[in-house]
Amino acid sequence: MKRNDFIKQFGLLSAAGVLGMEQLIAHSFTKPVMDTMDKIGIQLFSLPALLEKDFEGGIQMLSKMGYTELEMFGPFEFSAESAKKGWEAITPMLGFTGSGFFGHSADKVKAILSENKMSVPSVHSDLDTLESNMEAFAPVMETLGFKYVTLPAIPDDRRKTMDDYKKMADTFNTIGENAKKLGLKFAYHNHGYGLNEVDGQIPFEVMMDATDPDLVFLEMDVFWTTAGRANPVEYLKKYSGRYHMMHIKDMKPITHFSGDGSDAPQWMELFPLMTNAGDGDMDLDSIIKTAQEHGAKHFFVEQDIVKQPEVALKVSIDYLKTV
Repeated sequence: MKRNDFIKQFGLLSAAGVLGMEQLIAHSFTKPVMDTMDKIGIQLFSLPALLEKDFEGGIQMLSKMGYTELEMFGPFEFSAESAKKGWEAITPMLGFTGSGFFGHSADKVKAILSENKMSVPSVHSDLDTLESNMEAFAPVMETLGFKYVTLPAIPDDRRKTMDDYKKMADTFNTIGENAKKLGLKFAYHNHGYGLNEVDGQIPFEVMMDATDPDLVFLEMDVFWTTAGRANPVEYLKKYSGRYHMMHIKDMKPITHFSGDGSDAPQWMELFPLMTNAGDGDMDLDSIIKTAQEHGAKHFFVEQDIVKQPEVALKVSIDYLKTV
């Protein structure tokens, strides 16, 4: 595969408010900030090659570091064919083929995680599967116990205009309603697109303001939010009670997208600036404590396909234990 094709396809992987009374209620029922984080999770896209080689050994390593939660990423066996084909197209460039359950059954994964005292609060899935096959999550949900089905990114062709973002709000509400029927919660994980003004409006905010806060939740990626020229603390406050999860990594130095963050080449430019939590220039202490104050429940380290995960992921969790 040519590099440009890989960059274009990479967007398939990356592996999104209502003020007034809802916000006042969220503030009223805010829990006190914890002195330290009592649960620290890991997004498995941080170390897919290691897990493909030795899933059980990788989980044991993470458990010994102190990680107690993990977030899985698709495609899964039941995922839409479009997601599977997109994944197959880029795996030659990535150097690994594992995703989903890394070749194991859900029952086997559950057994390995239970042995290592780890749980799965959330799984990432593609938009096609969330739209067309939500019911497929039910049996694996029963086995693994996750509560959130999370969209890692909106496909490029469905976020080109402000009208696209408005339509996506309707799509999110429908997905959220279908998830709720199964006892699940739907969440959107943001990248850096949609955070810059277009004709005086910010697409991300237009979209979120048109979604039902009881059906559509959020997972903040602090790196991509910052890259998109947005302030993580301000968004945590603006959409108080809706950010239930967070992806944590650091950036050094603080840098913004060369454009509006709408395409994968701009994301790729910033990957060299991604670093271990606590080793960069982001004010993670303030971001995390604000998140705790405004309802965040799960914090996942995500250092995308990080080199030497046995070293980097230990550095990140050791830092987070002090926050």
